Amino acid sequence: MKGAPSSAPCRRPAAPLLPTAAGRATATSRSSNRVRKIQISCSSCRRSEELVNPLRWPVLEAVRHGVAGAAICFSLITSSLGSPPAVMADAVLDSSVPQQCAEQEPRERLFEERSSTEVTNEEIVEEAWEVVNDSFLDAENRGWSPEKWMKRRNDVLSSPIPSRSRAHDTIRNMLTSLGDSYTRFLTTTEFSKMARYDLTGIGINLREIPDASGVIRVKVLGIVLDGPAYLSGIRQGDAILSVNGEDVNGKSAFEVSSLLQETSGTFVTLKVQHGDCGEAHLFRVKRQSVAQTPVFYRLERIESEDKNIGYVQLKEFNALAKKDLVIAMKRLEEAGVSCLVLDLRDNRGGLVQAGIEIAKLFLDKGQTVIYTVGRDPEVQRAFVAEEAPVFTLPLIVLVNGQTASASEIVAAALHDNCRAVLVGDQTYGKGLIQSVYELHDGSGIVVTIGKYVSPKHMDINGNGIRPDFSRIPALSKVTQLISKCSLASKA
Repeated sequence: MKGAPSSAPCRRPAAPLLPTAAGRATATSRSSNRVRKIQISCSSCRRSEELVNPLRWPVLEAVRHGVAGAAICFSLITSSLGSPPAVMADAVLDSSVPQQCAEQEPRERLFEERSSTEVTNEEIVEEAWEVVNDSFLDAENRGWSPEKWMKRRNDVLSSPIPSRSRAHDTIRNMLTSLGDSYTRFLTTTEFSKMARYDLTGIGINLREIPDASGVIRVKVLGIVLDGPAYLSGIRQGDAILSVNGEDVNGKSAFEVSSLLQETSGTFVTLKVQHGDCGEAHLFRVKRQSVAQTPVFYRLERIESEDKNIGYVQLKEFNALAKKDLVIAMKRLEEAGVSCLVLDLRDNRGGLVQAGIEIAKLFLDKGQTVIYTVGRDPEVQRAFVAEEAPVFTLPLIVLVNGQTASASEIVAAALHDNCRAVLVGDQTYGKGLIQSVYELHDGSGIVVTIGKYVSPKHMDINGNGIRPDFSRIPALSKVTQLISKCSLASKA
């Protein structure tokens, strides 16, 4: 059903966000110190967001994942881990890593307990109100204004709220009044499920954070208690130095997460360091859950044109999407294809960061993948290709009414930059960005904070992307249209 999210949950993002993916935690805590933002930024995982956290709540990473559209997060599809294995790993001190500090800082506690009963029902309602007041984007112009929202606050807080369930009902009604189906309340159970979303298969979420010297390092910002990594001895705040012997210096959190993905039940060896001054240890961790490859490809012959084409179907944008897509397309190129077909039909999204990284494979350095816009300046940014394209063959992208979210980002990026022709039906049209915030009693809210705009500044949300052809044209028409587009863009 159009408008209903169908992706997976995220938590607070990394240095950008598909949006990463977007949003700033400090904005939500201007007056209230209790709201914990678990950013759902699915647009990019590379921007650091600072959190006002006077109570020292743990900042758990909001892994970027897409919603049934280009949303920075997704619905309530979770990736829960099963029961943890009895023995996960052995930690071995790695003395080969030079120590730069005289002392090792104490490991900060993963959780500082604070009973939810210490927070009043009125405070919970005001927390939710403040998040919307600071961050909500009325993307569909339904008449939201700070003045109307302040009146709403005064109305709901004009009398005592007798119970926590009544407070939650009040929040639901407040959010419903916004007219945005993606902005919604999460019960403590729903929020807990979302918090357990795992991109790595070993129960951690990663984020890029600068150390004391300003060097960007990939650190553990979220960890599943009793998950494989936790039972091995890895803790929140630890820095990942290598994966199976491969140095991850300079890699993004998304790239490191992809390295961790493999078949469930296999082991991965991580070199981990606590803080900037701690010793480095090797941990051998058993993978417990893992993404399945979303890529299917084949070589096809077009007899009428005496040419081979490479067909690649991408079912969703998960942690394996980029890696497996590169393998498939390189094999097809080696087979001598004249054109590549990327099938995004019925692909409703996934990790927006994966979509952005895949689009970059085909774009020239400096070309824009997507823009994000919102009330918060932190949301307003452009994602661009940093390197030369990996693939330069003519490209056909197949789309339909169920092509959504990260799929629409890819389709728009390739089309607007004259790298591909689109074939099929108009796409779904979901280009919103959501973030998830945890309230102080363990419940949470998902709030629309921004939207995606194509390289040619077309609003994807509610509009979708119109293809060039309804059926696959002759290859000569494909190259002709791409060439014509390139010439027009340079004129």
